Amino acid sequence: MNSQKIKLSRDVHAMLIPSGLEVLLVAGNEVKITHHLGGNYTVLGVFGMARIEGTDADALGIGESPAPAKDSVCASAHKKEYVFEESLPQVSVEELWNVAKTVYDPEIPVNIVDLGLVYRMEFLGEGKVVVDMTLTAPGCSMGPIIADDLRLRLEALPSVREASVNIVWDPPWNQDMMSQEARMILGLV
Repeated sequence: MNSQKIKLSRDVHAMLIPSGLEVLLVAGNEVKITHHLGGNYTVLGVFGMARIEGTDADALGIGESPAPAKDSVCASAHKKEYVFEESLPQVSVEELWNVAKTVYDPEIPVNIVDLGLVYRMEFLGEGKVVVDMTLTAPGCSMGPIIADDLRLRLEALPSVREASVNIVWDPPWNQDMMSQEARMILGLV
């Protein structure tokens, strides 16, 4: 990612990492993008580390974000307007897992599936999906944000009316649950 400092072109709402506190970063603040994964930006500045939504990319001087795709997180804001037909095709479990691979822990440049955080993903019918996931540590304050990211992305799928994401602690997460690719990215191989 770009190692140069970027001045924010406008005020932008962000979330401090790892506390999850919402803050307003003021125009003129200098930031360095540490990674851009899952559509969001993790930046580093005098305030520490923060996550900026992809829809605010213009504040980073990256240009306006493209219009949200039908399956984007932003589409879930309009989800209530959709008319669900009984004949909607059932979402495949593979589609659900592929969506989960677009969700990243803002502190770690690896998706939550390859980190081994998602234990169960099931389509229950009638547009309902249930997920059991864990976190790398019980005290992770970003956990609810990561779970909500996953919920929003799943609910953006046309055949998903409701997604329930449960954070569980059994079995406890450990590094052996990570994929080989995740280990390579993090230099653990």
